[in-house]
Amino acid sequence: QVQLVESGGGLVQPGGSLRLSCAASGFIFSLSVMTWYRQAPGKERTWVARISTGGVTVYTDAVKGRFTISRDNARNTVYLQMNSLKPEDTAVYYCKAALGGNYWGQGTQVTVSS
Repeated sequence: QVQLVESGGGLVQPGGSLRLSCAASGFIFSLSVMTWYRQAPGKERTWVARISTGGVTVYTDAVKGRFTISRDNARNTVYLQMNSLKPEDTAVYYCKAALGGNYWGQGTQVTVSS
């Protein structure tokens, strides 16, 4: 079955960096658009970055120039490199695979605090 497993979250100081990973299985990863979302406490889940099957990327304005999404089809993994982190980036980060329906991972917590 489709499985998405996020990892790489943690506690980081403002200005720091983290790299999130989302390992996929159970489907043809190279054929799926992959998206990172985040959900802060008390707020709705919102999209952060998306990468197409051909590697075209788009970002929400709040993270442009700081975050980079990438994919490794040989490893069935999508990444989110997060630099210059701010306290407002604190959230649970989820990856989503679009396969007709949507499939989600369990999320990984990112906390930006001094």
